[in-house]
Amino acid sequence: MSVDDRTGVLQSIQGRKLDIGCGSRKVDSEHVGVDLLAYPGVDIVGDISEVLARIPNGALGGGYSSHFFEHVDDVADLLAELGRVLAVGAVLEVVVPHFSNPYFFSDPTHKTAFGLYSFSYLASDELYRRQVPSYCRNDQFRLESATLGFKSPRPFYGRYAFKRAVGLLVNLNRWSQEFYEENLCYVVPCYEVQFRLVRVAT
Repeated sequence: MSVDDRTGVLQSIQGRKLDIGCGSRKVDSEHVGVDLLAYPGVDIVGDISEVLARIPNGALGGGYSSHFFEHVDDVADLLAELGRVLAVGAVLEVVVPHFSNPYFFSDPTHKTAFGLYSFSYLASDELYRRQVPSYCRNDQFRLESATLGFKSPRPFYGRYAFKRAVGLLVNLNRWSQEFYEENLCYVVPCYEVQFRLVRVAT
């Protein structure tokens, strides 16, 4: 599949931020929207691997992705390529469904489930007491934070308010996050996880 740079932004990509898999709505107007489908407002249409291949080393000032990484065949490879194109100090924010989300397995295009420790396998992590194997670790990134998100979709407004209150308690500290995921995630399911990673010098 070819890359369609609809707004000519690849010629001036230095310092810009990507919204990866933006769909019909970008996170904000400052981000360059990338999506496989030609929704209105998408700046670059194409497969993310082909788009990133067109971007020079260290050119990007940041990245954001909401509910895209779960569709990717090889998350470690994507993270490595993002490490190549992001400048040192740039922040990458990734929002993905939590594995306890009851809607996760309804979507047949979902390929990877994520939990609190998923990026601890993929980036350096000094946040959590539970240590995980480092066989996929990418030293280009440091995990700065992980936040568990609780909500229910419309029209379940009562459930939404209840889950937001649960989220405040669960995210009080790292201990409460770890305790929740080990013991309570199937009692009150989590909707999503937001990871914040920083590109570090290697």
